Amino acid sequence: MGGLFRVDFVSDSPQIQARIRRIARHKARAAQTPSVTDGEPLGNGPTNRHGMPTVPQGQRVVRKWPVLDLGITPDVDQSSWRLHVDGAVDVPLTLTFADLLALPQVEDISDFHCVTTWSKLDMRWRGVRVSTLLTAAGLADDASHLMCHGYDGYTTNVSLAEAVKDDVLLVHSWEGAPLPSEHGGPVRMITPQLYAWKGSKWISRIEVLVGDRPGFWEQRGYSMTAYPWREDRYS
Repeated sequence: MGGLFRVDFVSDSPQIQARIRRIARHKARAAQTPSVTDGEPLGNGPTNRHGMPTVPQGQRVVRKWPVLDLGITPDVDQSSWRLHVDGAVDVPLTLTFADLLALPQVEDISDFHCVTTWSKLDMRWRGVRVSTLLTAAGLADDASHLMCHGYDGYTTNVSLAEAVKDDVLLVHSWEGAPLPSEHGGPVRMITPQLYAWKGSKWISRIEVLVGDRPGFWEQRGYSMTAYPWREDRYS
């Protein structure tokens, strides 16, 4: 995928420009989401780098990174990992780990808020913006959400308004080293402005949806939207 993707992505063709405009529409909606517009976020502690309280209400800061999963650790490494981007897209994609590394890389620092009431702050990541892949695939005009799938059978839904934010990444590195398997390596998705269950560990597929659909925890009573600053844990 890599070489053709890089050439097409920077072209002035009508098809590529149309894909960029569709992403821009969802980015405009992102500017109206709660973590951006909320004038009275529910949280505690001094103001952080984004002008929010240190942690959302009901959270405590931890130093170690706890491991939570479905009790399954998939046997997947960099050589066997594949990511499929499909559903309501113009061009379905399949990426290898080498393809992911060939895309524009982003380094970012963000916080990680788990719905089980702990937060780990100032985590350093390296990876690729989800919006980069969605631009390459080309969203359908009526696409509205993603369903993210993991190699362990996990699923979770994310609105496109949240998914196209600049800090929503497919990460392969944490704190300057490869992402550990127990935390979803070789590649996981992170959603810093939502509770962390919205970012699939061991991600294997991004399914673009027309309309919303509950994933694993959403089917079991967790929130469809998961806004930490509104303590939006359960439906």
